[in-house]
Amino acid sequence: MAAADNSTDPALTPLRDQIDAVDRQLVELINQRARFASEIGRLKQLGGAPVYRPEREAEVLRAVTALNRGPLATAALDSIFREIISACRGMERPVAVAFLGPAGTFSELAAIRQFGSAVEMQPCASIDEVFRCAESGRADYAVVPVENSTEGAVSRSLDLLLTTGLTIVSEVSVPVQHHLLTLHGTLDGVQRVFAHPQSLAQCLSWINLHLPGLERVQAASNAEAARQASLDATAAAVAGENAALGYGLQAVARQIQDDPQNRTRFLVLGQQECTPTGHDKTSLILSVTNRAGAVYHMLAPLARHAVSMTRFESRPARTGAWEYYFYVDVEGHRVDPALVAAFGELKQVCAFFRCLGSYPRVA
Repeated sequence: MAAADNSTDPALTPLRDQIDAVDRQLVELINQRARFASEIGRLKQLGGAPVYRPEREAEVLRAVTALNRGPLATAALDSIFREIISACRGMERPVAVAFLGPAGTFSELAAIRQFGSAVEMQPCASIDEVFRCAESGRADYAVVPVENSTEGAVSRSLDLLLTTGLTIVSEVSVPVQHHLLTLHGTLDGVQRVFAHPQSLAQCLSWINLHLPGLERVQAASNAEAARQASLDATAAAVAGENAALGYGLQAVARQIQDDPQNRTRFLVLGQQECTPTGHDKTSLILSVTNRAGAVYHMLAPLARHAVSMTRFESRPARTGAWEYYFYVDVEGHRVDPALVAAFGELKQVCAFFRCLGSYPRVA
């Protein structure tokens, strides 16, 4: 039985009038904010300051969400203000953001979550091209995946961080929900499944159980997997919601990732340095000579100065001599006294020391 239509209920009228009044106030206040932001942009242009200041935006969002008393969810309020900030920033100049494309990838989702919609999105065919795009100035910023909670480090990103001249200016953590997609929402006639190797690995147990007989075909991205499935009724794809919408696919099964808490961490890279916010992270690449106790001595300065290490990842140096680079994240900003002291000692004991940047830490 259909529900009664109470849209004309007279009791709703005063509530709707109040909503209309609040909307009028919101429009005026948002435009007032935009005028202030426009003046700030004019002053920044005079001083040659960058349009995008991730540390300032992080402070604004923390302050706004701290004020929230509901009933609106804090995550929803954060999303609303990110778009307001993005629109105000876009009045100065839309920034160009490179990401691993095509449209519909989780990299695109990470870029939108960080920058909002008022940006020029530049999809790239590979992680290498994402780096090159920002290094050459064709894009202002690059968004690259660096680690997944299920599969660990994204090796190519780590390799390129070793040689890039870009600096980490922010990080984004995105929940990764994979769906099995086809043109018609069924597996009738499906013979193969397209998936990015990382996506396939993150859903391997589910696929082994439910799709043991299907051919597995690697794709350059989950969006490319979706594109292939959109062209072939005998193909399925493992991809996210954005890709499904972008390529007109329907879900056979949702959230097929083996870990329901699956997340990918992305880095935002640019040409600027971030100032301290009091809630920061600093990323390093270190290397030591291959001798007994070398790693212990490398980490000792961090312990001595009470610097908290949040990540430690090793990668072969590819010298053929069993040497490694260590990717280390620590809490704090590079100008904090404890980090200044610890880094000074690290430079003395490390064969290689590089600070990739200090940036606002994701809560």
